Amino acid sequence: MEFRVRLTSHQMSATSADLEKTGNLPVTPRLILLGATLVTAVETPEIRGQGNMEEDMDEGQTQKGCMECCLKCLGGIPYPSLIATILLYAGVALFCGCGHEALSGTVTILQNYFEVIRGPGDGLDVFTIIDIIKYVIYGIASAFFVYGILLMVEGFFTSGAIKDLYGDFKITTCGRCVSAWFIMLTYIFMLAWLGVTAFTSLPVFMYFNIWTICQNTTVLEGASLCLDPRQFGVVPIGEEKTVCAGSEKFYKMCESNELDMTFHLFVCALAGAGAAVIAMIHYLMVLSANWAYVKDACKMQKYEDCKSKEEQELHDIHSTRSKERLNAYT
Repeated sequence: MEFRVRLTSHQMSATSADLEKTGNLPVTPRLILLGATLVTAVETPEIRGQGNMEEDMDEGQTQKGCMECCLKCLGGIPYPSLIATILLYAGVALFCGCGHEALSGTVTILQNYFEVIRGPGDGLDVFTIIDIIKYVIYGIASAFFVYGILLMVEGFFTSGAIKDLYGDFKITTCGRCVSAWFIMLTYIFMLAWLGVTAFTSLPVFMYFNIWTICQNTTVLEGASLCLDPRQFGVVPIGEEKTVCAGSEKFYKMCESNELDMTFHLFVCALAGAGAAVIAMIHYLMVLSANWAYVKDACKMQKYEDCKSKEEQELHDIHSTRSKERLNAYT
């Protein structure tokens, strides 16, 4: 903003006598000070407006930076490993929880309807085997909880190594060995879960037979059907614990909630074991893909290092020749 002020010759010629009489500044300095005050008064709102605009821009950049940071964090999540981990935890929880309760229901059925009692001493009977299987279930739950966390962490580090290959994080030989070790260990666990799935199908088959016999006795009147635990190896051959159709125990067992609940719990445990097998297969695919990506990334990293060294050598040779030519001319 410009201020144009017209001054007369009388106003411009302020002598020292005038200064002594008035004790004030001459006209020109007064106008200069007045103009500076007016400029400050007029330009203050504009300056404030510019300051507000700068603050808004800073806030927008801050919000944009937070959004970019969130998108970067979401992009760094290994979603295949996350899906496999969720599936593994769901399968292990279903297998361990339902399997534990199904074993407890089996003990109740054997004691109440087949009159099987726990043997004296530390002999290996069906109840001792059930207790051992329960402890195995506790170990499976804790072990695969830790293993799922390890695989998830490995997925994070592998994804970070691939995406930040040319940054501070570099792929090392130890990282490749850890990935190969996880592949071998996951393959062994997949085979183990296949065995667990096959073992879990046995009680499902046994309870399905019992459930079928109960259904047939209600349809076929006068049918002579019996349940003998010796057929399934539950009791020794010398002990006869047969429950036949028409007896009071048979009807009570068929109408009880323990039989239906135990049968459905074993089915859910079988489904959980199958989900764990699928999770292990998914982990194998993810780990194999990460291993291939890491291997290719290592080759690319070596290629880039060799390329940068060759470029640096060519630059040094060119600079040396230029200096020699300059010295030759001088």
